[in-house]
Amino acid sequence: MASDYRRELFSALQALQAEKGISQEDAITSLKDTLVTAYKKNFEGETNVEVDVDPEKQEFNLLQIKEVIPDGDMIDPYSEIYLKDAREINSAYEAGDQIKFEINPRDFGRLAAQSGKNKSTQTIREKEKEAIHARYEGFEHEIVSARVAREDQRFLWVTMPDGQEAAMGDKDRIPGETYKTGDPIKVLINRVEDSATRGPQIYVSRTSPELVKRLFEQEVPEVYDGTVVIESIAREAGDRSKVAVRTTDSNLDPIGTLVGTRGSRVQAVVNELHGENMDIVEWVEDEAQYIANALNPAEVVDVIFSPDNDNEVTVIVPDYQLSLAIGKRGQNARLAAKLTKFKIDIKSETQAENDPQLQAILEESAKYAEEEDLADS
Repeated sequence: MASDYRRELFSALQALQAEKGISQEDAITSLKDTLVTAYKKNFEGETNVEVDVDPEKQEFNLLQIKEVIPDGDMIDPYSEIYLKDAREINSAYEAGDQIKFEINPRDFGRLAAQSGKNKSTQTIREKEKEAIHARYEGFEHEIVSARVAREDQRFLWVTMPDGQEAAMGDKDRIPGETYKTGDPIKVLINRVEDSATRGPQIYVSRTSPELVKRLFEQEVPEVYDGTVVIESIAREAGDRSKVAVRTTDSNLDPIGTLVGTRGSRVQAVVNELHGENMDIVEWVEDEAQYIANALNPAEVVDVIFSPDNDNEVTVIVPDYQLSLAIGKRGQNARLAAKLTKFKIDIKSETQAENDPQLQAILEESAKYAEEEDLADS
């Protein structure tokens, strides 16, 4: 029957396996390594040892390994045995064979087992950290349904579905949102970091544009299966987002698909983000048309590309649409620029007429278009 200290050791290992999902193989490997370390620490010089573990019987045996050598001078009595002595055990032994002897030093007992238990617990915790890191690293940029756990000076802490805690910093919190312990909350796993002192740390976000994309994937089957593709998202979290979409099915309206019947689909996303406005615009290959779409709900008269910079455009809108195109505090123009990756300068028709440089570009464009028409005819 296993001694008390051995039962204590194996019970602790079994509990850790059950609670943390550590495999028996990892636990036994850890136990073997730590018992050998404890033995070597207590019996200096006797280094050529291994441990045989029987988890069913909750027993472990220390084995000293000796190499059979020809009769003569012995260098290390801890790791060598003469051939003549080996053949007294079994006449079949030859020089070079290895023999394992069970050893049970009386001072080893509880001290070694306790040392093994402590070190095994530490090793298993490290394995647990590795498992957490590997599990969540594979879910970076994925959405998770969590619950608010607590808040400190640095982070809002949320509890993941498996009980693991994750941190959300100020820049990842939607301005104006308040949280109570136990509140359900959908978050995006932003990144997973591994620290030597703290172990794996999961950071989540409510402000990432990726969160908007994942929410639409949950609400709109056509986005999830790729029939409707979200090409770009520009977001000012808690206030407004612009989402550019296209479809791989010419019979499908990508904007209507995201909006849903009576706005049900987009409203579900808006509700999850506590009222954040959503502008859904169509992505098209024609860059001028795409920029015009991005400035929705404003009407666009013309889009003029800068001759000096491929990423700069001037957009002309009707005079009465100028404020709408720019938006409150410049938000509409700013989000359109983020969405399209173009620097956008918005001018009214009157402003454009009074800009000599812009008029020169327009005249050149008109001349080029006329030449093209003549060539085609």
